[in-house]
Amino acid sequence: MSLATSSRTSRPARSRFSVGAVRRGVPWESRIAIALSVLTVVLTVMVVNLPDQFPFTSLIVPLVTGSIVLGPRTLPWFVIVVMAMLTLSLSQQTELTQRVVGAAVVQFIVALIVLLASARRARLGVAGLRGEAMFVDLRDRIQNQGGIPELPNGWTVESALQSAGGTAFAGDFLVASRASDGRHLQIVVVDVSGKGVEAGTRALLLSGAFGGILGALPAAWFLPAANSYLLRQGWEEGFATAIHLWLDLETGDFEVRAAGHPPAVRRTASSGRWDVLHTEGPILGLVDDATFTSVRGRLAPGDAVLLYTDGMVEERHRDIDLGIDRMLGEAEGQLRGSFHGSAARLARTLGSKDDDRALVVVHRD
Repeated sequence: MSLATSSRTSRPARSRFSVGAVRRGVPWESRIAIALSVLTVVLTVMVVNLPDQFPFTSLIVPLVTGSIVLGPRTLPWFVIVVMAMLTLSLSQQTELTQRVVGAAVVQFIVALIVLLASARRARLGVAGLRGEAMFVDLRDRIQNQGGIPELPNGWTVESALQSAGGTAFAGDFLVASRASDGRHLQIVVVDVSGKGVEAGTRALLLSGAFGGILGALPAAWFLPAANSYLLRQGWEEGFATAIHLWLDLETGDFEVRAAGHPPAVRRTASSGRWDVLHTEGPILGLVDDATFTSVRGRLAPGDAVLLYTDGMVEERHRDIDLGIDRMLGEAEGQLRGSFHGSAARLARTLGSKDDDRALVVVHRD
C-alpha cells in the first residue's frame, strides 16, 4: 500500500519537472519565433477565407515584428515561413489583380530587405532591439564612468557635450578621476578623429581605456600612456587630441598638458583677465615616445579654467585664434553671474553646428 501511494505522489512531481524542463529548454527567442509563426499561419487562414476583413498585406505585420525582436539565427527561418505563407495565400486568391500582385511584390521585397539586414546583424549576434539596448547600455556605463566625481565645497565643475547632428554619440568625450585621498582631481577632454556617429565607436573604446589609465598613473604619465595605447591599436584614423588638467583641491595648484589640442584658458577673478595656457605636445597616436610640456599655476578664489575641443572655436573660413577670442568674449558675459549651467549655455551658442563640441568649466568659488 505504501508503495502504491508513493508511486501516485511521485507522478505529478515528474510531470511538473518535465514541463519545467521543457520550458527551461526552449529559449525565449524560440518562443517568440513560434508565436509569430502561429500568428502568420492564422493570418494566412484569415486572408484566404475572409479577404474583405483581412487584407492581403496583413502578413507584413509579423514580418516586421520578427525583424525587430528576432536574432540573426532565427530570423532567416521565420522569413522563409512568412514567404511560404505569402505564396500560399497568393495562390488562393480568386482574382489576381494588379493591386494584389503589386502588394505581393512589395511584401517579397520587404522580406528580402529583412534577410539582408539579418545577414549584417549576424556580425553582432543579437536581435535589433537587444543589440541597440546593449550599445546604449555600454554608452551610458562609460559616460557614467567619465562623469565628474563629487567635489568638496568651494569647487564647481560644469561640463557639456554637443554632438554633430544632435546624435547621442560623439567623437568628443571627457573622463575624470579623483584620487583616493580626495585631494587631487584629474580631468581629460578628448577629441577623436572624425565626428558624430563615425567617431562614436572609437570614442566609446577610448573613454573606457583612458578612464582606467587616468586613475592608475601619475598625472605626468597619462598622455604618454594614452599615446602608446593609441599606437598599439593600429587604426587607420586612430589619432586624437587631448588636454589634461591636474588640480589640487586644497591649494588650487594645477598643471595642464595638451596633445595637439586647443589650449586651455584661465580667468583671473582679481583682474578679470583671460590667459591662454599654451602647452606643447604632438597629437596622440602618431608619434612614438612623445613628450608633453606642462603649464603650472594656482587658482585663487573666483578663478576659473576652461577646457574645450576645437569644435567650440573652429568654423569654416575663420582662424582658430579668432574663435578663441569670440569664446572668451562670450564666456565673460556668461560667467559674470552664476556658474550653474554655464558650460551648457556656451556649448549651445558657440562653435560649429557641424562638429562635435565639448566644454568643461572648472571654477573655484
